[in-house]
Amino acid sequence: MTTTKLYLGIRGCDIHSGQYVVREIFRAAVEPTFATHGEKYNAVIGPFRTKRGAELMRDYGAGNPHYQTVADAERFARLELSAARVRR
Repeated sequence: MTTTKLYLGIRGCDIHSGQYVVREIFRAAVEPTFATHGEKYNAVIGPFRTKRGAELMRDYGAGNPHYQTVADAERFARLELSAARVRR
């Protein structure tokens, strides 16, 4: 069985203004390169360890100085999980 890793693919017309930009999470068995994913995405971020980290980067990463790297998104995912456990 091939293991796949989570990545965030970014495609669209204008990344700086955020217009018509699509950020989607996908799985890949090999590291995405221009040769393998260049036709579909302008940029790829990852790999992510957790789906929640990828979701946070997708939802809050654009233009956010707190989400600069995969490690930042994974850290916020862990903090969110810890906070949810405390609230129970």
